[in-house]
Amino acid sequence: MEKKTLIELLQKAKEEHVQCMVSAQDLTEDGYIQRKNTSIDVSECIFGKWLQTEGKEILSLPGMNVLKDIEVKHFDLHDVYTNILSIYAPDKNKNFISKIFPFQVRVSPEQEAKAKDEFLTLNKIFDELRTMFLRLERYLAAL
Repeated sequence: MEKKTLIELLQKAKEEHVQCMVSAQDLTEDGYIQRKNTSIDVSECIFGKWLQTEGKEILSLPGMNVLKDIEVKHFDLHDVYTNILSIYAPDKNKNFISKIFPFQVRVSPEQEAKAKDEFLTLNKIFDELRTMFLRLERYLAAL
C-alpha cells in the first residue's frame, strides 16, 4: 500500500470515528439513536476492515509498533461504544423499522449515569486513538 493511500485511510478512519463519538454523545445527551452512521462491530468500519487485511502486512514493517497500539485502542473504542448502545437499545434486533430509522428511548437514571460514565471513557479512548493516528501519520510522512 502506498504511503499516500495509507494516510488517506487514516484520515477517513478518524472521520468515521468522530461519527462514533457524535452518535455516542447524542445517545448520552438525549437517548437519540441514529443507527446508520456508526459501525458497531470493530471489523465493520473502514479502519477495522483494513486492519484485518492489509494492515496485518504493515505490522511487520520497522516502526509500526504504534499500529499494534492503535489496533488495541480501536477495539476498546468499539467495545465501549457497544456498551453505551446496549444501555439504550438492549434488544438491537427488535424489529426492522428500528434498525433503519432513528428513534429515541428512555432509560432509568442509573442507566443514564452508567452511559455518561461510559461516554467519558469513550472520549478518553478516542483522544488517545486520535493521538496515535497523528503519530502514525507523522511517521509515514517522514518515510
